[in-house]
Amino acid sequence: MPYNVKDISLAPQGKKKIQWVQEHMPVLERIKRDFSEEKPFKGITVASCLHIEPKTINLGLTLLAGGAEVAMTGCNPLSTQDDAAAAGAKMGLNMYGWRGETTEEYYENIHRVLDHEPDILIDDGADMIFLVHRERRELLDGIIGACEETTTGIHRLRAMADDGALEFPVMAVNDAYTKYLFDNRYGTGQSTFDSIMGTTNMLIAGKTVVVCGYGWCGRGIALRAHGLGANVIVTEVNPIRALEARMDGFRVMRVSEAVKHADILVTATGNTDVVAGDDFMNMKDGCVMANAGHFNVEINRKDLERLSEENRLVKEDIEVFIMPDGRKLYLLAEGRLVNLASERGQGHPAEIMDMSFAMQALSARHLLSEKPEPGVYRAPDEIDLRVAEMKLEAMGIQIDELTEKQIRYLENWEEGT
Repeated sequence: MPYNVKDISLAPQGKKKIQWVQEHMPVLERIKRDFSEEKPFKGITVASCLHIEPKTINLGLTLLAGGAEVAMTGCNPLSTQDDAAAAGAKMGLNMYGWRGETTEEYYENIHRVLDHEPDILIDDGADMIFLVHRERRELLDGIIGACEETTTGIHRLRAMADDGALEFPVMAVNDAYTKYLFDNRYGTGQSTFDSIMGTTNMLIAGKTVVVCGYGWCGRGIALRAHGLGANVIVTEVNPIRALEARMDGFRVMRVSEAVKHADILVTATGNTDVVAGDDFMNMKDGCVMANAGHFNVEINRKDLERLSEENRLVKEDIEVFIMPDGRKLYLLAEGRLVNLASERGQGHPAEIMDMSFAMQALSARHLLSEKPEPGVYRAPDEIDLRVAEMKLEAMGIQIDELTEKQIRYLENWEEGT
């Protein structure tokens, strides 16, 4: 199979990691068995731009089992795990990418994936979808549709759709309940602190942790920080989310005030310049900054470089910026999403990605059967509910069912007191 990876000899090591996550992804394994029998993707080429790590490879293998030709690359220059990429190449996937790509190499690898002339795209952040519309328009007529994994990507795609620029349908997998309620909240919360603690070896208990953004990712990060014994401050621009954070027990204030208290600051907004300019001048000595959003735009690194007198790498994935007054500020993983870009980051737990990638696989199959008009669509409720049912079955959990009387009661508007 065609591939362009850092070191193909790492494949045995990567295969062991893939086998481990497969044991913890029972829903995707069940779908893989179904796909092996049904072959819904026979004759179909699927291109993906996702974080290349063992769980993602398992999604690729599931599509491969369904008859697809699969080409994969990473959606972040630092998030590819080279052993997983090598194993994927050996297991029948067309793999392109490595950890530490330059920006030019990153886009070259997306082009290599698109050279396979895909019918379906699976994206994380919408870089591949955007590239097709901007530079590879010759492919548009052959693309049935796409699936998008993350909040940031959905924002971009809805903006494209609003401008009339989106030329094929996209399933907003991120908006499925079995994705954002679990992946964004529990997955991001745990994996963010796994990476921060693994990279810094810092104690979280007793620290003041500032969480910028209280969407589902921010909620998860704040929840995990609190569980680890931190004093949590939340910053928000949405008054309802700010009120929710306060009633969840967290202090709420503006970024400009919160940075004065932060021992650890984590951004999770999906927006740009969340921490910038004078914010760095007001930070405490020793503040550690990390980003959990998709793109490295939330913490303004250019401002940090401009305002500091010196910056250097103090250890892997930790950069120190020495300010004119002697304060030291630390940035993790270049300001890229810390749970994957950090060398110690492994992404979300397999049990979480089991649901997210089940939604991806079933949403991709849905595109083949429905072929909707161009636009951004939420995954059908029946797929969402089916993934939840399969997850409960795998966990050995049984739930109640409505009786006929209860169904009639809920459908009848005449019964009252």
